[in-house]
Amino acid sequence: MYNNFCSRHVGSVGDTRESMIKELGYDRIVDLIEDAVPANIRGGDPLELPEALSETGALNRLRGIMGQNKVLKSFIGQGYSGTIVPPVIQRNILENPGWYTAYTPYQAEIAQGRLEALLNFQTMISELTGLDVAGASLLDEGTAAAEAMALAKSGHRTGTTMFVADSCHPQTIDVVKTRAEPLDLEIIVGDWKTFDPSTCDGLFAVLLQYPDTLGSVADYSEFIEKSHAAGALAIVAADLLALTVLRAPGEFGADICVGNSQRFGVPFGFGGPHAAFMSCTDKLKRKMPGRLIGVSVDSQGKPGYRLALQTREQHIRRDKATSNICTAQVLLAVMASMYAVYHGPEGLKAIANKAHRCARILADSLKQNGFELVSDQFFDTITVKTPGKADDYIAAAVELGYNLRRVDSDLVGIACDETFVCEDGKNLLKVFGIEKAENSENQNPDWDEVHDRESDFCTAAVFNSYHSETEMLRYVARLEKKDLALNESMIALGSCTMKLNATAEMMPLSWPEVGNIHPFAPDAQTVGYRAMLDELSDWLARITGFAAVSLQPNAGSQGEYAGLLAIRRYHLANGDNDRNICIIPTSAHGTNPASAVMVGFKVVPVACDEAGNIDVADLKAKAEKYADNLGALMITYPSTHGVYEETIVEICEAIHANGGQVYMDGANMNAQVGLTSPGLIGADVCHLNLHKTFCIPHGGGGPGVGPIGVAEQLVPYLPGHEMMENGDAPVCSAAYGSASINTISWMYIAMMGAEGLTEATKMAILNANYVAKRLNDSFPVLYTGNKGLVAHECIIDLRPVTEASGITVEDVAKRLMDYGYHSPTMSWPVGGTLMIEPTESESKAELDKFCDAMISIREEIQSVIDGRADKDDNVLKNAPHTAEMVISDEWKHAYGREQAAYPMASQRDHKFWPAVGRIDNVHGDRNLVCSCAGMEAYSE
Repeated sequence: MYNNFCSRHVGSVGDTRESMIKELGYDRIVDLIEDAVPANIRGGDPLELPEALSETGALNRLRGIMGQNKVLKSFIGQGYSGTIVPPVIQRNILENPGWYTAYTPYQAEIAQGRLEALLNFQTMISELTGLDVAGASLLDEGTAAAEAMALAKSGHRTGTTMFVADSCHPQTIDVVKTRAEPLDLEIIVGDWKTFDPSTCDGLFAVLLQYPDTLGSVADYSEFIEKSHAAGALAIVAADLLALTVLRAPGEFGADICVGNSQRFGVPFGFGGPHAAFMSCTDKLKRKMPGRLIGVSVDSQGKPGYRLALQTREQHIRRDKATSNICTAQVLLAVMASMYAVYHGPEGLKAIANKAHRCARILADSLKQNGFELVSDQFFDTITVKTPGKADDYIAAAVELGYNLRRVDSDLVGIACDETFVCEDGKNLLKVFGIEKAENSENQNPDWDEVHDRESDFCTAAVFNSYHSETEMLRYVARLEKKDLALNESMIALGSCTMKLNATAEMMPLSWPEVGNIHPFAPDAQTVGYRAMLDELSDWLARITGFAAVSLQPNAGSQGEYAGLLAIRRYHLANGDNDRNICIIPTSAHGTNPASAVMVGFKVVPVACDEAGNIDVADLKAKAEKYADNLGALMITYPSTHGVYEETIVEICEAIHANGGQVYMDGANMNAQVGLTSPGLIGADVCHLNLHKTFCIPHGGGGPGVGPIGVAEQLVPYLPGHEMMENGDAPVCSAAYGSASINTISWMYIAMMGAEGLTEATKMAILNANYVAKRLNDSFPVLYTGNKGLVAHECIIDLRPVTEASGITVEDVAKRLMDYGYHSPTMSWPVGGTLMIEPTESESKAELDKFCDAMISIREEIQSVIDGRADKDDNVLKNAPHTAEMVISDEWKHAYGREQAAYPMASQRDHKFWPAVGRIDNVHGDRNLVCSCAGMEAYSE
């Protein structure tokens, strides 16, 4: 067992596992599986995957593959810059399960640490960009620009045209074009200096790059004034480090600012993950995509943080949402915000000025030796005119260990950064035949005075207090201790698959050959990366039963978008231009209808029956009604109700019979792997959440990877990229999306093998049914399938006890914190319920402890029903209880302190304390504050 990873990954083995099987009335787990999983979808053959490797064996094999990469110093730029990850941040955040195993902070009282870090991120972005409100991260710069386009369009009913400056990064232009096409939006790409907004009918937005893709710093203020006069909003894609010394976009008229925070201490990672950002004016905040952190007060009147304005998000607004964004890049946003905290505003300016000085020395030396630059107004990037000789200079740089940017055959770009040292300057000048650098006596920046930044930024105390490693380490640790993550206890969130993120899976992220590869590095330098990604794609194709897999989508939402886009492009290629109807069950996750609308589909809902299954008669009727226009069905399997629907094959056949394609949401793939597959069931495309089924950690709300598998007919319509043979329809900035974290899923599959992956699925089903049985007498299980069984998760119904006692789902969720647990998923897909997904990684002991907590809470509710506890002043209504509340000199409650704080005897040995009392959500939205207070708030 000691060298068998599967036995480390699953929580219960041997006699313990057998006792659970018997508890459910079975002698063998295979009998349970045969009853739970419909016979018509069970696969007969084992997965065709390599034999499982030990942790050491997998690490050695992956190191051999990634060792084929060549790690050069990349000064390519184009939205990605070299950076130094402060070791205190790498070791204590990136490599720390207390940070990377947490979930999206829906339960604010046990997420105050990362909420504070995200508020710091928002403050940093808002102040650097000079705009009122910033969000808590988006996926990458290209998709952020596309989201900004959608935001601008949402307030402009008649406009259908957007101007994009040809000086924007090429990958951003491509992603925006992809997003615009299905929405019938026209993208005009051209020179902003010659484009006249007043002559363009229906102009709703303009997009500009600052500094531009060739490094030039331009004054956009007059152009933006003209754009505003024409009724358009101004979107600026900005370099975050440049904004520490250059004028903020908000100060020259930008309405929306987007960009990438990667150079704030996050490695290249061959394209990601990195935290993109968006900020906007106050009037746009209620339509801004993604998470937004706000300040409110708790039950004791003390400040606390929370997710704000959630009613604008896809899980509430569904097909009316501006965006389908769900998972973002929280872990990377935390790293970027901590980079700013550690360096402070003066440190950030020093880093920026260093990068500028390096670029200036190169520029002066090149000009003194007869070379011309595209622009003499630059921050850290210069573009050298090399008529017909760009390839020669690029090759010479590679020989000396450097990657420069080949703009075209006549232009070479050099993007300096904080990693640039004197030796780099000498070597790069040698590339151009120059032996000695010119020491310029000019100390003024290489841009006009109008571009100087005069406004302050990062003035809050948090950015000006933790500049020694000792203080920084303690600040990071203090925040970590406020949050409940998987290193503390089980997080049984339904539809979220909070399973083990094994240490061995995470280790390669810190390897230089994983982190230090630029996404636009030459193919000869990325052999190992592409071999690993190809192998992972092949494994996922075998697991899903599909012909091919694309790893480009960098979140589940982007996988949905890419999959539906493939269906749309397939129909158009076949001349079926009118196939624009997408049937979606009413129980679907909110991303489904939001994604459908983004690719130009019209959503037609299909009902569910009393058992929670899709109403097949209603589905068939609608498929036939819209037969001439049917584009797709979106369906989750097992269903969002946690049940294997017996009619799934019949449903797929009905869609195909009427000309549609079947899109399967892979959120519940943890109940399929090794037992069945989307391809076997009849789906044409399915997105996977590698941050669920395949062990990439949730990171507190990202990163994630949402690859799509497709049937043979859809292979030509997978997303492409300028760095690939197929350049069509990219859905994100980098060819392979968040490439670096795919090493995690590669490690997981390599260590589990076919048998281990199948065993994990069986254990997920066993654990869910064990929990369902233990809790059914206290909280009835709402939906079951064959023989009263569930799939990998179950929904328990609290509505009867709520009606009898007044105790709500929220009260139970907050009381669970006092027991040391994160609540299961609240009121989705059915209001007044909890959806529980224990995953295969939890032990019987942990499942029992959680069930004991739930049963104890049911007894506390009974006390309210029986009148033994006050209906308003009780342990549930006042939960959670902080240490400060419990030790207060004043205690006015009708129950004791011990009952409040230590409801289970085991908590005397170890107790997790919520950092704040119950947060007032209404107060937070009515009094919206989304940034830290400045230094003036701390003065006496």
